Order: sequence, then C-alpha cells, then structure tokens
Amino acid sequence: MHRLLATLLLLCGSALAQQTPASTGMIATPEVDLAYETYGATSSATPVIVANGGPGLSHIYMLQNDVWTRLSRHRQIVFYDQRGTGKSKNVKPDASWGMDAQVADMEAVRAKFGYQKFDLVGDSYGGLLAMAYAAAHPEHIEKLILSDSAAPAWKDIVRVLPDVFPDVLEQIAAREKSSAGNPNAADQRIRDHFLMLFYSEANRDAYLAGVKDLESVPQVSAAVQKATRTLDLTPELPKFKFPTMVITGRFDMNVTPVTAWNIYKAIPGAKFVVFEKSGHLPSYEEPDKYVQVVEEFLSQP
Repeated sequence: MHRLLATLLLLCGSALAQQTPASTGMIATPEVDLAYETYGATSSATPVIVANGGPGLSHIYMLQNDVWTRLSRHRQIVFYDQRGTGKSKNVKPDASWGMDAQVADMEAVRAKFGYQKFDLVGDSYGGLLAMAYAAAHPEHIEKLILSDSAAPAWKDIVRVLPDVFPDVLEQIAAREKSSAGNPNAADQRIRDHFLMLFYSEANRDAYLAGVKDLESVPQVSAAVQKATRTLDLTPELPKFKFPTMVITGRFDMNVTPVTAWNIYKAIPGAKFVVFEKSGHLPSYEEPDKYVQVVEEFLSQP
C-alpha cells in the first residue's frame, strides 16, 4: 500500500511539474486587479476561458494534473483568479460581490485577449458564473462546458454530503471545535471538504498530498453566496443557442448528477456525459477520458 501511494504521489508530482503557464499577468479594472495565466498558444482553434469553482477559491485546485496542458496543445486556455481570491486580492473596499460584477470581470478577461468568440468552461460554482456570462454575452460564446456545475439557482443544488458522510462531518466538526483560532483553519476546512469529493480513496489521498495550498478565502465565499443567494438563471437556459456539454461524476455527492441532468434538460440540444468512476472532480479522477471528451466536443465544427 505504501509503495502504491508513493507511486501515485510520484505520478502526481510529475504531472504538476508540467503546469508551467505560457504567460501570466494582471488586468486592471475599476474594482479589482485580476490575475491570469495562459496555457498553450494562439492558433486557429477557438480559445478557452475557464471559470473555476468555489466561490472563494483560486483556480489552483484545477491544475493538479496535466489535463489542461494536454488540452492546450491545440488552443490557448486562460485561467484567472476571481475577485478576492488567489492573486486577485487587490479589491476596492466598496466593490460588489454580486454576479453582475463577476460577469464584468470575465468580460474584462475576454476583452484583454481580444476574443470575439471563445469556448467557456465552468467548473462547480464556476458553472453558475459561466451560465451568467453566457446569458449576458451570448454573442461571445462559441461553446459552453458545464462540469459538475452548480445549479442555475443555489436553492436547486442537490447535495447529499450529510447523508453519505455523517461520520466524516462529525469528525470535521470536532476538529474545527478543537482548532478554533488556528491560522490554518481555512485551509484545513477546505481540505476537509475535499475529503468528500472523490470516488477513489487513492485519488483523494494523492490529490490532497499533492496540493500544498487550496487558497481558500472563506470571507469571499460568504460574500459571493450572500450577494447571489436570490439569483435564478433557470429562465435563461432555454435561450442558449450555442453547443453545450454538461458533465457530471456519477458519484458526485457535492452536486449530485440530478443537478447536471436538470441543467442538461433545460438547454436545447445539450450533450450529457457521465463519468462513472468520479466524484466532483472527473478531470482528476478520469483524466484520459476527460481530455478525450472535452477535446472531441471542442473540435467539432
């Protein structure tokens, strides 16, 4: 078992060694300076912008293997840290945390690169942001991928973590009580949450051993959720006219497959793909299939 774990960690480290962005930079906006990094080079293929999950996380959790560098071999892919997270922490004191502001940030990223059309990927909470951007700026969307996405309204997310992990949640509660005031509490809290996101124990352990800091900012998470608590994009989904693929892990207990199914059924002509051996992070648990599915979808005319 120790040898197997060591091998997994070695593979994880090898993948991480490849996560070198082609470029990095900052985008100044009236309310926040947004940090970005790109993978791959501009080409004839449509570029991609990725909206990561959270809220309150940087995009670092998505770069724990080589999935996105593999996908960037044929196209430019842009990641950015949402306001208040990662390297985008220079936020004006009176800045908004609502969805209109988040959409404006993504629009600033698009404008920075001059994309008239791009493919948009939204992961977890980033799916809600991606749906909001697509509703506001359909003219810029070539294709949309929603990967284990939040529902179009917070109230419609189906979670079963308490039903599936009552023992883990009790252990987490006890640990939080005993570690009150610990400066590392935020990181420990998000790591505890990630304990419940995987189908495979081996994948879970390798992932958490490989990522050194998930860069969680609980205050940002709370502010965004408060500002968007009444948001409901459900009426917008039938208006989507661009090709859309909805991805879900069969064993995603954080955002169960019925959430993805309902999104899929609401978007005309959408494609639905299930990863049978994944929880909330199929890009990590089934990377080869993820690359194949995403590459095929993005490459279709």
